[in-house]
Amino acid sequence: MDIKEDVRKAVECMRKGGIILYPTDTIWGIGCDATNEAAVRKIYELKRRADSKSMIVLTDSESGLEKIVEDVPEVAWQLIDAAVTPLTIIYDKAINVAPSLVAEDGSIGVRITKEDYSRALCRELHRPVVSTSANISGEKAPAFFDQISEEIKKGVDYIARYRREDKTPHSASNIIKVSKGGVVRIIR
Repeated sequence: MDIKEDVRKAVECMRKGGIILYPTDTIWGIGCDATNEAAVRKIYELKRRADSKSMIVLTDSESGLEKIVEDVPEVAWQLIDAAVTPLTIIYDKAINVAPSLVAEDGSIGVRITKEDYSRALCRELHRPVVSTSANISGEKAPAFFDQISEEIKKGVDYIARYRREDKTPHSASNIIKVSKGGVVRIIR
């Protein structure tokens, strides 16, 4: 199966409210349509993750970012342009996403992905995609597909075929919080 067909099947699954296991620009992730509250809840249940721990979303473009963040500060655009590794930015005011993705303070973590598969997912779905590590909460995040537990694999509705054999080391994204007035705080 080629990448286009794989993405088509994953998107079809997400449009029906399903959750997927897929490669991202960092590690393998569990995802769904970030605007579908019921699907987001399925991920929280599968991961046994506390509701208070927000998950991030991926988008494929700057215009996609502007659809889910009320006001993107100028400093965020500068950080995005300067980033050479995956960068997740936490923004003050989320809009147009499932309520359980929004932190208590109204913020949301978003990454503009440049990786082929995850970018194609966002483009085909025409919406942001949830991205959370493919593990039970509290367990070590798997670096490669073959390290993902059977519980996670059985708990999703679709598993991407793309990059399953890839052993290229990937690391977690940098995380920066950008607040109104251009205040920047490095989280990781």
